[in-house]
Amino acid sequence: MRGCEAHAECSSDRPGHGLNRLQARLAQATPSKWVDAVVVGADDDGFVAVADLGGGIRRLWHHAPLAGALAPGEPVAVHAVYGVLARGDERLSVADA
Repeated sequence: MRGCEAHAECSSDRPGHGLNRLQARLAQATPSKWVDAVVVGADDDGFVAVADLGGGIRRLWHHAPLAGALAPGEPVAVHAVYGVLARGDERLSVADA
């Protein structure tokens, strides 16, 4: 999907691939744009569904498989502007799916 073959060798910084420094810095500089959410489900193909606290469902994509990394019911945050998914101190670039 999205033009890359294997996530382990991917060096792209397009949405859903590697988190680039500018994207990380901008997300950190705009804390009011983070939306708290809960993982609904994650797939081996990089798709994850999250539910915000208002009940809205958002489907996201990341180049690496997320099924083993994110568990249903796990709290996360999604940056509404810069496409970043946060789980604790970990940050992933995500694209709307």
